[in-house]
Amino acid sequence: MPHYQRIEQALRAVVAQARPHDPLPSEPDLARTHGVSRMTARAAVTRLVDDGLAYRVPGRGTFVAVPASPRRADTLLRFTDEMRRQGRTPSSRVVSAGTRPATPAEADRLRLRAGSRVVSVQRVRLADGEPVATETAVFPGDLAAVLDADLAGGSLHEAVTALGRTPARGTATLTARPATAGDAALLGVAAGSALLVERRLIVDERDEPLELTESRYAGERYSLDVSFGVEAPA
Repeated sequence: MPHYQRIEQALRAVVAQARPHDPLPSEPDLARTHGVSRMTARAAVTRLVDDGLAYRVPGRGTFVAVPASPRRADTLLRFTDEMRRQGRTPSSRVVSAGTRPATPAEADRLRLRAGSRVVSVQRVRLADGEPVATETAVFPGDLAAVLDADLAGGSLHEAVTALGRTPARGTATLTARPATAGDAALLGVAAGSALLVERRLIVDERDEPLELTESRYAGERYSLDVSFGVEAPA
């Protein structure tokens, strides 16, 4: 077995017993302990970082990463419920909330007249205090009463349902994007790091557009589980 793989396996065993943000041995310490060059030790650590098991902080060292939060791609589980199912504590930080004129794209997707007003709520979604995603949700203006709900600790879907509109189904598009300076500030990630961007449209039980949302997930803290069938060869 190559030296770096032996060190990698030892580090994976440490990570399995550690908690998020616990420090890992430094590369010089690994090199001395295993009798290898620092370059070999660095290769082992890099493999853990690439797999999302660890993260580096320049000038401070390498630490155990927060496990990515999995979600099935064919379901939209409320973030709050999703985190609680994983034994984590969900919370939100409100960035902005209010009404404004709809953009042409929003008016088109929500089937509103040009110039109509919409409700816009931007939040940072956290798990155990760690920012996981930014979320910007846009609703038709007649749902302005949703702004009276507990936007930091409550569920927007529950608030909308209480107003007589029940989310029923939706469609989503997933893309990868580099983090902007704004993303970096809100999520505590490096500008340019990978984000999973989900844009979705949710309709109610009458098939009327209800919510247009963009969620931007920190790639190292969130993941999607996908179930699929395999077609027989033609």
